[in-house]
This record gives sequence, C-alpha cells and structure tokens, in this order.
Amino acid sequence: MTMPDQTGQPAPGQPPVGWIDLTIQGSHMTSNMIVPTVLLNGHKMPTQYGRNVFPVPPGHWTVEMYAQWTWKFGKASLTCDVAEGQTVPVFYAAPMTGFSKGAIGHEKQKKPGVLGFVLLMVFLLVFIVGLVALGVVAG
Repeated sequence: MTMPDQTGQPAPGQPPVGWIDLTIQGSHMTSNMIVPTVLLNGHKMPTQYGRNVFPVPPGHWTVEMYAQWTWKFGKASLTCDVAEGQTVPVFYAAPMTGFSKGAIGHEKQKKPGVLGFVLLMVFLLVFIVGLVALGVVAG
C-alpha cells in the first residue's frame, strides 16, 4: 500500500487509508520477554513494544491482543471504526500475572493484576518466614 502524502491523503488513484496507532505498553524488562500478539480483523501483525502504526482501509476494525509464555494470557479486544484520513489511538497493557485479562482502550491503560501479584508475593514471604521460624524453633 502506498503511504499518503504530507496532507494525510492518499496519492491520486490509491485506495483511501486510515491508521490504527497501537501502543503496546511496557518493555521486555517490565512486561514479558515475548512481545504480545496483535490481530487486526483476525490477521496477525508484526509488532514491537511501544508505538506501532498500521495503515488500514477505512471501516470497522477489531483489535485483538494477548501475551504468551507457555500459554496465552492477557486476552483483550477492542472494536473501532476508522474513517478515511483518521488515526485511531489504541493502548494495550499486558497483565502482571498469567491469570488476568489484559487492558485495552483508546487511552493509556493501567497494568492489570498488580494487586494479585503483590498479595501473592506477601503470601510467599510470610510462608518462607514461617518455615524459617519453625526451623529455628525446632532446631
């Protein structure tokens, strides 16, 4: 597909175009080593963390996303209409744990699952401290 000129309009004879401006929040260090998967109307798209701009024909679009490690998690989807010359912002945040849904919307998203992750870490810490205390008392 030929990119539009500086006015944002397609060159003469080219089909109309709009854009989905997708931001995948996080990084390899703060989210997941594997970049979340993006499907636009069911078609897998190449992506990276940060901003990804996709030229698309005007119309109704479904953006589906998920993260993956040993299983798919963080599933989220959003439908939007893209008009000719329009840029539609989309933001996705993968969850903190593999047991939560992802967050997707037209504005920056909060990372899901933070409370569950913190509670799990507190539980593990209390459990380990308890084991150590039992070992010290018994020994």
